[in-house]
Amino acid sequence: MENDLSVVILAAGLGTRMKSRKAKVLHHAGGLSLVEHVVNSALALTSPDRVVVVVGHQAEQVQETLSGRGVRFALQTEQKGTGDALSVCRAEAPEREGLLIVLYGDCPLLSVDTLNTLLSHHRNSGAAATVITTLLDDPSGYGRAIVDDAGYVEAIVEHKVATTEQRAVRQINSGIYCFDAALLWKHLAEIEPNPVSKEYYLTDIVEILNRAGHKVSALLHANSNELMGINTRIELAIVDRILRERKVRQLMLDGVTIEKPETVIVDLGVEAGMDSLVEPFVQLLGNTTIGESCRIGAGSIIRDSQLGDGVEIAPYTLIQSSTIDAGATIGPFARLRPGNHVKAAAHIGNFVELKKTTLGAGSKAGHLTYLGDSVIGAGVNVGAGTITCNYDGIHKHQTTIGDGVFVGSNATLVAPVELGSGSYIAAGSVVTETVPEDSLAVGRGRQVNKDGWAKRRREQQQR
Repeated sequence: MENDLSVVILAAGLGTRMKSRKAKVLHHAGGLSLVEHVVNSALALTSPDRVVVVVGHQAEQVQETLSGRGVRFALQTEQKGTGDALSVCRAEAPEREGLLIVLYGDCPLLSVDTLNTLLSHHRNSGAAATVITTLLDDPSGYGRAIVDDAGYVEAIVEHKVATTEQRAVRQINSGIYCFDAALLWKHLAEIEPNPVSKEYYLTDIVEILNRAGHKVSALLHANSNELMGINTRIELAIVDRILRERKVRQLMLDGVTIEKPETVIVDLGVEAGMDSLVEPFVQLLGNTTIGESCRIGAGSIIRDSQLGDGVEIAPYTLIQSSTIDAGATIGPFARLRPGNHVKAAAHIGNFVELKKTTLGAGSKAGHLTYLGDSVIGAGVNVGAGTITCNYDGIHKHQTTIGDGVFVGSNATLVAPVELGSGSYIAAGSVVTETVPEDSLAVGRGRQVNKDGWAKRRREQQQR
C-alpha cells in the first residue's frame, strides 16, 4: 500500500456510443459495474481517502454504487474534456505532493500488477510523468505516442490531426498516467481548450511538461486487451467474457470441477470450495459462496447465497439471498426467494417455493409446496401441495411449525398460526387456529357418499 500515492478515476461521461440512458461506468461486466472494477484496483494500491472519483452524468447513482468504499468524489458539472475532469478534483486531492495515477472508469481489465509495474517504472525513470502505451496492429482512431530512442514521449498526437508518417506509428496512448503530483498541479492549468471541440485534453500535458524541461516516460505494455476501454455494447460483451473466463479458470485451478465451462456464468465475487462440481449452464452470481464437495445441477441460478459443504442443488433450481447448511438437498425445479435458511440435511424437492423461511435440520418439503414467512423446526415433513397463506391483502403473517410435525398433503395453513411440536395435520385440512403439541388437527368437511346419485344423473340427462 503506497503512502504517497493518490488515484483519480475519471468517470463523469455518459458514453454516447453505448446507446444507453445509463451512464457508461454503471454498465456491468463480470458481475460488477465498470467503475467498481477500477475502484477495487485503486484500493489495492492506496487507502480509500486517497482515491477520488470524478462524477458527472448520473453522479448520484455512481456515488450510491460506490457507497461504503470510503472514496472521495468530485463533480464535473459540464464535461469539457479529460484535462478539465482532472482539474475539478484538485480540491479533493488529499495532497499536492507524492504520486498521482489517473485511471478511467471504463477500463475494468487493468490489473493491479500492471499498476504496480507502472509505479515502479515511474519511480525508476526520474520522469515527471509516465504513460502506459501499447502496440496495435490497427491503431486507427487512437492517439499515437511519439517516443524517442530513450523511451521518452515527445508528443501524443490524435489520429485525426496526425501526419501520414505519424499514422504509421503503432504505439498508442492508453490514457493511463502516473504523475509527479506537484508538477501535475503546477502545469495543469496551462492546458488550453481545443480550438475545434473546445475541450481540455489531458494529452496536452505531455507537450507542456516537455516544454518546461521535464521528461515523460513511456511504459510499453504487451497486453493491449488489458487496456481496453468500453465504448460499445460489443466491447462490453468482450470484456464480460474475458472477466468470466478468468474467474472460471481460477475456480478450476482451485479444485472445482466445471463441466462445459464455456456455458457457465460466474461473477467475480463468487467463491467455491474444493471438489465441488458445477454442471453446464449454471449461473453463480453476486456474493455467492459454495462450500466443498457440493454439486450444482445444470441450469441452476444462485445469487448472493451461501452454501455449506456437501450441498446438492438439483437441475434448474433458483436460489437468491439464502443460506443453505451442510448436506441439504434442493430441487430440481425449486425456487428459493430471498431470506431463507435451510438447515443441515434438510430437503426441498421439485416445484417447492420458499420465501423468508427457516427450514429446520432434517426437515422435508418434497413436492409442490409454498412456504412463506415461516419458521419450521427440525424433522418436519411437509406434504405435497401444502401452502402457508401468509398474506391477508395488507400484511404478511408468520407460520410457526414445531419439531417433528407431520403436515399432510394439500394442507392450507392460514397465518398467523402455530403448529405445536409432534402434531399431525390431516391431509386436505385448512388450519386457522393453534394446534397443540402431539395433537391431530382435522380441518375439512365430512365426506358424504350418496349411493346411486351419479347413475340417476346420467339417466336424467338422457331423457
